[in-house]
Amino acid sequence: MAHSVRRDAPELPDFSLLKRLARDQLIYLLEQLPGRKDLFIEADLMSPLDRIANVTTLKQHDVDKLYKVEYKPIVSTSDQTVRGCFLYPLTKWFPFPDVVNADKAFGRFRRYKIIFSPQKFYACENLLEEQGIFGDVTTDEWSFYLLPLDDDIISLELPEFFRDNFLEGDQRWVRTAGSALHLLHSVYGPFSKVYGIGRCSKMAYESWREQVEEGEQRARQAEIGNVFLIDRDVDLVTPLCSQVVYEGLVDDIFRIKCGCVEFGPDVTSSDKSIKVMLNSQDKVFNEIRNEHFSQVFGFLSQKARNLQTAYDKRSGMDIKQMKTFVSEELKGLKQEHRLLSLHIGASESMMKKKTKQDFQELLKTEHSLLEGFEIRECISYIEEHINRQCNVHLDWINSVSLYFHFCFVGAFSLLYSSLSYFLSQSYGIEHLLTFSNLKQLGLLVEQQPGETLTVMESRVGKLVNDKTAGKLTDAFSSLAKKSNFRALGRRLNLVPKSDEEYDLRVPRDMAYIFSGAYIPLSCKLIEQVLERDGWTGLEEVTRMLNGHEFAVTAGSNGSDARVKTDSQRIILVMFLGGCTFSEISALRFLGREKGLKFIVVTTAITNSARLLESMLDNHA
Repeated sequence: MAHSVRRDAPELPDFSLLKRLARDQLIYLLEQLPGRKDLFIEADLMSPLDRIANVTTLKQHDVDKLYKVEYKPIVSTSDQTVRGCFLYPLTKWFPFPDVVNADKAFGRFRRYKIIFSPQKFYACENLLEEQGIFGDVTTDEWSFYLLPLDDDIISLELPEFFRDNFLEGDQRWVRTAGSALHLLHSVYGPFSKVYGIGRCSKMAYESWREQVEEGEQRARQAEIGNVFLIDRDVDLVTPLCSQVVYEGLVDDIFRIKCGCVEFGPDVTSSDKSIKVMLNSQDKVFNEIRNEHFSQVFGFLSQKARNLQTAYDKRSGMDIKQMKTFVSEELKGLKQEHRLLSLHIGASESMMKKKTKQDFQELLKTEHSLLEGFEIRECISYIEEHINRQCNVHLDWINSVSLYFHFCFVGAFSLLYSSLSYFLSQSYGIEHLLTFSNLKQLGLLVEQQPGETLTVMESRVGKLVNDKTAGKLTDAFSSLAKKSNFRALGRRLNLVPKSDEEYDLRVPRDMAYIFSGAYIPLSCKLIEQVLERDGWTGLEEVTRMLNGHEFAVTAGSNGSDARVKTDSQRIILVMFLGGCTFSEISALRFLGREKGLKFIVVTTAITNSARLLESMLDNHA
């Protein structure tokens, strides 16, 4: 079942050094505030912090009590004379002044230190001044830029990056991305070439180059050769597609957070939930994470049979052999059995949930929209999907995803005002501002007055049956401008020809991650640029993607193309605005095909639900 390796792949760098650097800086900052101390930790920082320094490490450096900062008043009965606090910059709800002022009211005079992570902005100190506590606290910065989630995945853990940058136009995180790139360059570079596309990518590259020029240059052996930067808004189709590789499906249903997932009683077959780290150390997960879900049950069944065979070896063993078996194999078999049970339970749970949600019909509609076929049936399904509202939140996410596909990749777009009205009737008027956000982002396009219908577009009304037409007449009365997706699809062959059945057991290209229906635009761009060593020949593609592409020789290392060293076959891809597990699986497949290794650095892991939830008007 496992994909065969086409060429020998190079070894990946050891990214545990990034964790050690972050932990050492954290310990240094804690020691700057001597004595026993309380630690207030912003809720979103709890999981990343736990991956860097656990409670034992914090206790070893005089941290007495830990408090999780949430959207409610902080109550502390501690008599400690020192307090510390970790907060993301510019948190909308800033509770620390309440702590300081409460202590003053009770006559307690303590030392306070606020450590902002990953950066301290001018606005942070300005906020303290506005709150009247600037003179009561000291501030510092924990440059915690990068969290390794696995051997080939590194996250900045900035889920707010997408909304802040692409919707609000707030570019404060661009410098953070540049600093993260600078850290990677300092430890694992120098990089040979840097490719990129997107306005944000270009700014992050320029920020990184400024930091390189300001710093000290040291000659060393490179571990990473080339870098590719890409903005999320270059490809908004891929993250809104339903994921069908195992890891992506687990993320869609259970939500993987900082590389960890919580499986409930329906998976564990007990009354308890369990948190599981999902990475390459889990041997069962590592073999199925990139597989299409339809292939997973067969693998797990075979794995169970192999495990039973290994256990059965005990019969007929003499005492010496049994002793060897117990000391060398039994522990590993028990661990593998535990993991196998969990993944079988997760697969069964996902199958039940997706069957209840009519997942196959949802996938069929998505794929038809991507391929441009059976539009009438797609319209009927979308309307029925909205009317059902089996799970209001989940159905809203799926409905908007389908409408987005219809607008963005179809031959025409829905009229924005009618779409807003139609969905708001089913899911509530509170989503009107959300639709405004989607429009601003370019996901939904409002028809401008004076635009005329083409002959092809005028036929759309004939595809709509009477029931649908009665409710969507306004939506289809005029049609918005065409998307570039069709032209991009033809130019880059994003939608493989469907004249033959796609064998998911032996994938032939990256389209397998979407059942053979679609190759992710982001991954196809990366493949094409690496093959061409730049953007030459892709001028029409970049024009349709609004440009901002670049290709720069960053250093002399590896510039001689006669010999590709190991470092030249390691490609660092940075997604600014989020990356899906499906895209990571596609890049792993491409790496196996080309004899490359891809390291994915992302501002956060994303999927259709996270992306659309970030557009909600009540997003905090």
